[in-house]
Amino acid sequence: MVISDPTIILTGTSGYSYPEWKDAGFYPADTPSGGMLSEYAHHFSVTELNYTWYQMPKAQAVERMLKQVPEQFRFAAKLTRKLTHEVEPDLWRKNAALYREGMSPLIQSGQLSAVLAQFPPSFRRTPENRTYLAMLLDTMADMPLAIEFRHISWAEEKVYEEFSKRKITLVTVDVPDLPWLFPSIDVVTNPDLFYIRFHGRNKKGWQSGNMQHQFDYDYQEAELSLYAEKRIPHMVEKAKTGLLFFNNHVRAQAPKNARQIIAMLVRKGVLS
Repeated sequence: MVISDPTIILTGTSGYSYPEWKDAGFYPADTPSGGMLSEYAHHFSVTELNYTWYQMPKAQAVERMLKQVPEQFRFAAKLTRKLTHEVEPDLWRKNAALYREGMSPLIQSGQLSAVLAQFPPSFRRTPENRTYLAMLLDTMADMPLAIEFRHISWAEEKVYEEFSKRKITLVTVDVPDLPWLFPSIDVVTNPDLFYIRFHGRNKKGWQSGNMQHQFDYDYQEAELSLYAEKRIPHMVEKAKTGLLFFNNHVRAQAPKNARQIIAMLVRKGVLS
């Protein structure tokens, strides 16, 4: 009988450089912005880089970042907005190459767990967008891609089947129950990786257009327990590694909830 290795589950937050986390007590009050990553690494073993969406990553900056964390620390990184939100038909392949070049230190060190391609609600399942997504997946097939949809039109078995063929991770999202949003499902399409993003369930915030309101949410124990008791154990059976990220960063609710679910998973026996 073959006994498989236990699934590795890494939990952290979406971003780590939030000055308000000092006011909330997560970081010591005297922590400089340049010291937040090393302080964060004392609490969690993985983070999701947000800045790589806003600006193209540079290899030298990534190398400096690696020096602030231990070798076993892992990263997920958002794909540049030039490939998800602001796609230029004549430039996107060049931007894909620039992104790969900038992330090369993480790839070479083996510390890149995933590249998160988060598409906006306006990215609907049209023939044009389906063609672009297929080309993007082909172009970046050598990177550990995880795809997050924000529009419900992508919630189709055909999409999941295609991702399974390609071994592309479909991101599970915890979001408010809004009719246009991609639903919260626990479909595992990649035997190497499942990926969950906890955005919070602030329905009014998501409808406000204000990011500070959108991600202002403190998960209740019962809401996290659903994942720790049922959804994550189900996904663990189907993938070698799992990434859990909390994006409800307002007032340091993200690290608080991340610690809560880690404790729950330990009690459940999913984490040791």
